[in-house]
Amino acid sequence: MTSSEEYRRHIMKDLAEGDVESLDAPIADTATEYQNFDDFAQRTTSDQRRQLFGRSLHPDRIPTSQMEPELQKAIAQIKPNERDDVARAFFKHLKQRGLDDRHLEQQLGLSTHNPNRMNADDVSKLASFAYHSHPDIFREVLAEQPGIIKFLSNPIVAGIIGIAAAKWLGSRK
Repeated sequence: MTSSEEYRRHIMKDLAEGDVESLDAPIADTATEYQNFDDFAQRTTSDQRRQLFGRSLHPDRIPTSQMEPELQKAIAQIKPNERDDVARAFFKHLKQRGLDDRHLEQQLGLSTHNPNRMNADDVSKLASFAYHSHPDIFREVLAEQPGIIKFLSNPIVAGIIGIAAAKWLGSRK
C-alpha cells in the first residue's frame, strides 16, 4: 500500500469517526461519532455535506490535472446504479444552467446522454467538466451523491476534504 493510500485511509477513518483536531473540549455527543464513511454519508444531510465541502473542492484549491485522474478512479469503483445517479444529478443541475444533455454528449464526446447507459468514462468526463467549468454544481452533486468521495485517493484531495470535515465537525460542538 502506498503512503498516499494510507494517508487517504487515515483521513477517511478520522472523518468517519468524527475525529477532529481542536483546542476545545472533545465532542462528548456520541451521536456525532461515525462508524465509517458510509455511516457518515448516511447520517449527514445534503445540506451538511454541502457546507462541509464549501469552497474546498474547487479548481483553485485542487488543480483539474490532479482531480481528473482521481475522479476517473473513484467513478470506476462506485456501483453502476450509483454511477447512474451521479450522471443523472450532473445532467439535472447542468440543465438548470441551460446546458442540454444532448449538447453535452457531443461537446464532451460521451457515448450517450442516457444516464442509465453511461459507462464510467462518460460519467468521469461529465464530472470533470462540472469540476472545471461549474465547481458549484460539482460540489452540489457530491453533497447529494457522497459515494464518490470515499474512493478519492490523492492525498491533497483527501487532506482538503479532511480539513473541511474537521471544521464542520468542530463547529457542531
